Amino acid sequence: MEIKSQQSSMNIDLHEGRLIEELKRSSCEMMPEPSEWLDEEIKRNIIVSTVDKLLNWGRKTSLWTETAFTACCTFEFISLSSPRFDIARFGMEVLRSSPRHADLIITAGTLTWKMAPQIKRIYDQMAEPKWVIAMGSCGISGGIFADSYSVVPGYNRILPVDVYIPGCPPRPEALMAGIERLRKKIEKKSFTKVD
Repeated sequence: MEIKSQQSSMNIDLHEGRLIEELKRSSCEMMPEPSEWLDEEIKRNIIVSTVDKLLNWGRKTSLWTETAFTACCTFEFISLSSPRFDIARFGMEVLRSSPRHADLIITAGTLTWKMAPQIKRIYDQMAEPKWVIAMGSCGISGGIFADSYSVVPGYNRILPVDVYIPGCPPRPEALMAGIERLRKKIEKKSFTKVD
């Protein structure tokens, strides 16, 4: 029995030796650099971008809106929800009931000095980064009531306004153009650079 087991182990050794010799003969050429196939793999599976572009894309495609409407511009804004203008494509279809959930406030209408602290409080409660659109003549400069003792001559007296949309009231197309201007402004902002 021992002779048979010795012969079978010799056969196994010979077989393994042949396999090793074949591997040596076939391995004369160098393997290609890993970077060649790795570069190909990366190109197919990884999207390279900057952190700013990724953050800005997320922010500009999901503007969560809080409104501060005190007059007739409201009706022009309401028409943006219709299928004709489709504000949902900007991620703005749901108006936020809490300023803590919003990053955009659209201000319109005549603002009185008595109401100004409440608007300022709403703005202060919004999460950073936050933006302001001033819509309509009253929102930009106080409109026809600007000379009144009780009217704030523009929301920019109490809030930093990013985009102005003129008109009395501005048409929905103008508001869409203003929103697009704000989206472009957001796209160019750098959140990773420290001032």
